[in-house]
Amino acid sequence: MAEYQNIFTQVQVRSAPEMGMVEGVELSNRTKGAGFSSLAGWFGNAQLGPVYLGTMGVLSLMSGAVWFMLCGAWFWYQAGFNPAVFMRDLFWFSLEPPAAEYGLGFAPIDQGGLWLIASFFLLISVLSWWVRTYLRAQALGMGKHVSWAFASAIWLFLVLGLIRPVLMGSWSEAVPYGIFSHLDWTNNFSLSYGNLFYNPFHALSIAFLYGSALLFAMHGATILAVSRFGGDRELEQIADRGTASERAALFWRWTMGFNATMEGIHRWAWWFAVLVTLTGGIGILLTGTVVDNWYVWAQEHGYAPLQ
Repeated sequence: MAEYQNIFTQVQVRSAPEMGMVEGVELSNRTKGAGFSSLAGWFGNAQLGPVYLGTMGVLSLMSGAVWFMLCGAWFWYQAGFNPAVFMRDLFWFSLEPPAAEYGLGFAPIDQGGLWLIASFFLLISVLSWWVRTYLRAQALGMGKHVSWAFASAIWLFLVLGLIRPVLMGSWSEAVPYGIFSHLDWTNNFSLSYGNLFYNPFHALSIAFLYGSALLFAMHGATILAVSRFGGDRELEQIADRGTASERAALFWRWTMGFNATMEGIHRWAWWFAVLVTLTGGIGILLTGTVVDNWYVWAQEHGYAPLQ
């Protein structure tokens, strides 16, 4: 039989675009058309659209675009309005937060004020998008799992750019907007507070990060491996266990002694992914506010060698 809708096949089955529910729902905020992408079809469903924007979606996209344009305008200024320099040094440009002497006050535009304005619009964009994920799930009668997982990522975002700088009393503690400047900030942050490797919440975050990669790879590979038996129709396999879930369960029992169910693996993966940013945010929040040197803290608590 024809196998389709996974990365290992060249066959793509298409029909008329699926436009979603049309009865008892508001259609005016939904785009009217839909298209297909062969490239997208290599990885999953080839259909693109329709897209529901709504008030929160429009607000999020508009405010996100303002943040993007403000950062881009500042990079353009740093390039001396030279397109060749802009392209050459794009990864080195950075929109920096205000210096420490400004505290939590508003700095001049060219000394961090633009960072504050851009950050305001980015905050509105991210929070509006969260509200959108919650409302769309509610409208479709879904659980709110996606929005709460996104909230965990937003928690880390808020800790880095808002909560911790406020607790530290200075916007200078926040992360700059730039490719290499962001990486430099991460490196300097770790060095300034005694090496984040000795922060137990950082260790938990990395463990959940690696665990998430492993779990998602295991699950994705398992479903692809049994898609010829209908494993990609996971809801059917959960409600009425068939040969796909039986084979998948048998494989993992043979391989590691136990198996997660077709439903349980998603709970494992959800929790591991959510705990990456949840524990990471806690570790960042405690740095400088509660613990000034993680290496010294680790020595005092038997977590690092005395010398």
